[in-house]
This record gives sequence, C-alpha cells and structure tokens, in this order.
Amino acid sequence: MKTVDFSYFIERYNADEMSEAERQWFRKELDGNKKLRNEVNLRKHTDEVLKNHDIISLRNKLTSIENNRREVNKPVKKSKKPAYLKYAAVIAGLVLIGGLTMFSGKKLSSEEIMNRYYKVYEPPTSQRSVQSGTDADFTLAMEFYNTRDYEKAAILFNKVLKRKPNDMQTVLLTGVANFEDKKYPEAKLSFYKVIDNKDNLYTDQAQWYLALCYLNTDEKAKAVQLLKTIGKEGGIYKNEAKKIIRGL
Repeated sequence: MKTVDFSYFIERYNADEMSEAERQWFRKELDGNKKLRNEVNLRKHTDEVLKNHDIISLRNKLTSIENNRREVNKPVKKSKKPAYLKYAAVIAGLVLIGGLTMFSGKKLSSEEIMNRYYKVYEPPTSQRSVQSGTDADFTLAMEFYNTRDYEKAAILFNKVLKRKPNDMQTVLLTGVANFEDKKYPEAKLSFYKVIDNKDNLYTDQAQWYLALCYLNTDEKAKAVQLLKTIGKEGGIYKNEAKKIIRGL
C-alpha cells in the first residue's frame, strides 16, 4: 500500500488554504495518527516563531529597560527575574533553534519540491466550457488531459493552435501537457509565449510553471529569480513561491 506524503497537506492545513472537504478529511487523518499531529504542531509552531525576526532585538531592548529600572529603583536582593524577560528569552531561544534547524537541514531537491508544492493546473470550468462548446479538438484534448494522457492532449492542443495561435489558454495547456510529459524545452516555449503576450489571464500560471521548468532543468538561479518575482507580485502562487525559496 502506498504511503501518503502528508507534507503538502500539512502546509495547506496550517496556512488555512484547504477546502472544507479537504479539511474534514485531514482532521480525520489527524484523529488516528499521533505522529502526524505532532508534525503539524511542530511545523505550525516553527512557522510562527520564524515569522518574528525581531524577537532577539526585542529581548535586548527589554533587558536594557529592566537594567535602567534597577538603576533607578536600586537593585533588591533576591528579586526574581521579571516574567516578560523569561518569556522573551524562551522565544529568542526558539528562534535560534528554529534558525539552526532551518539552515542545518538539507536543501530540498526538485523532486521533493514537486511532491510538496505542485498540483497539476485545472482550467476554470466556465472558460473550459466556452472553449469546448466551439471546438471539438479542444474538447477531446481536455478529455486526454483530464485522464493524464498528456502526449495526446498536447498533439490536439497544437492542432487547435494552428487555427487559433493567439488562444493563450490553449498555449498554456499545451505547455502544461508537455511539462507533465517532462518535455521541458517545449513547455518553456509555451510559457514564454503566454508571459510575453501580457494581455491575458494566464500569466501567473505561466510564470509558476516556467519556474518549475527551471527547477527541473537545474537552472536554479533562474528559478529563484522568477520565484522571487512571483512572491513580490502577490499572485495565486506567492505563498508556494516563498516556501520553495526557503527550501532552496
């Protein structure tokens, strides 16, 4: 029986990105899996701690304030260390531990990144229906696409593009089909075309897939540069882009 890799689902659960159905399924998994619950809690705690990069500075400021207070009021023997300083020290320690863990851990491979953050693109139903209603080749291509026969899907998408070369949805789907078939050079050409077109609704998807192409062809510098752009522009893949950069 194939073991489920929960890494992708843990990220989505902690980021509150799951649909209601996914959330109900995942909670059932948590109920019967103590190891999974511990992993979820550990990742959630680590993410919360690492978000606050100023915590060490905060601890130093609190210490300075306390020292000034003692000088003004004169130190008292057997005085206990203020509680807020203890908490600041604990959090600062967690930041250091979390940072060491993050930097000492191994870097993610392209395969691990794909397993954690990748999900095949599914075109919106409304757009798919409009296109299907007017083009039999596109309809058949989508049937192959949905059954993961990407080679046949790409052939039919290319047939559509001979008649409609500027149909950016079909250009994107051609690229995705080639990407799924590990034909990265051909896939890149499709994503370049979508990005260069500018006047379309598929730029976010094209940038995301192009970055993944770079990762799978060992062009790490290009991948990182594009992922940073995706993270800054705030598109639909911004969170995944930031997580991948952290893992690289």
